Amino acid sequence: MSENQNLLAEQRRTLILDEVRRRGGVRVNELTRKLGVSDMTVRRDLDALARQGVLEKVHGGAVPVVEASTHEPGFEAKSGLELSAKEDIARAAAELVPPGAAIALSGGTTTFALAHQLLDVPDLTVVTNSVRVADVFHAAQRTSGSRQGAATVVLTGGVRTPSDSLVGPVADQAIAALHFDLLFLGVHGISVEAGLSTPNLAEAETNRRLVQSARRVIVVADHTKWGTVGLSSFASLEQVDTLVTDSGLPGAARAEVSEHLRRLVVAGEPDNSPEDDDI
Repeated sequence: MSENQNLLAEQRRTLILDEVRRRGGVRVNELTRKLGVSDMTVRRDLDALARQGVLEKVHGGAVPVVEASTHEPGFEAKSGLELSAKEDIARAAAELVPPGAAIALSGGTTTFALAHQLLDVPDLTVVTNSVRVADVFHAAQRTSGSRQGAATVVLTGGVRTPSDSLVGPVADQAIAALHFDLLFLGVHGISVEAGLSTPNLAEAETNRRLVQSARRVIVVADHTKWGTVGLSSFASLEQVDTLVTDSGLPGAARAEVSEHLRRLVVAGEPDNSPEDDDI
């Protein structure tokens, strides 16, 4: 981290959280020197991050929160994390979507960001089990009216989770009858050993159905998801075609990903992976 008086609150908090996770804890006086801001500003940032449940304040500093594998943050709590990375990932992922494709978007804050980037891609058919994602397309249609090329959106039924996804037998049955060209998956955690995982058992089963119904599986996940393991695994890395992530993913993790996936796309960096076949 370098000193910068002009950092926005979001940027400061992202840097603070990365430092806490990387080092296992930080002190307030260290952060004031590195960020070039006041003691009070750092304490306000730590208070905000603690309210989001992503770190724990201790005397003189902060440490990471050790989450249980069953802990499932709500949509609002997750939406404030890694905002810049999610926007970068969403823009990179949107470039993989051709006009006229049938795509599926799972629940999650990164797929929510991706939905905004897809509004101008013509003639899409979008299947989603995310109330938030469906709302993005519906709000655009209400604003612009019935325009040519607007996406056709199919929202599955199901039981609503804390992350505003619809899961359970109703969602599973609807998804099993469909076939997608591309599936964009947000994940709670991703690792070599556990593959893709979530703390919600019902969501894991619904995600399995999404994977089974897709010709190509694309995971959209920022670097903080690497190494996180939820209660239930629903896909191995070998079932994933492409991972779209941000530049914060460490080199060692990139090497591991490349051993298991056909394609790694790092937002903002040249893509030297072999391109997927046309859908």
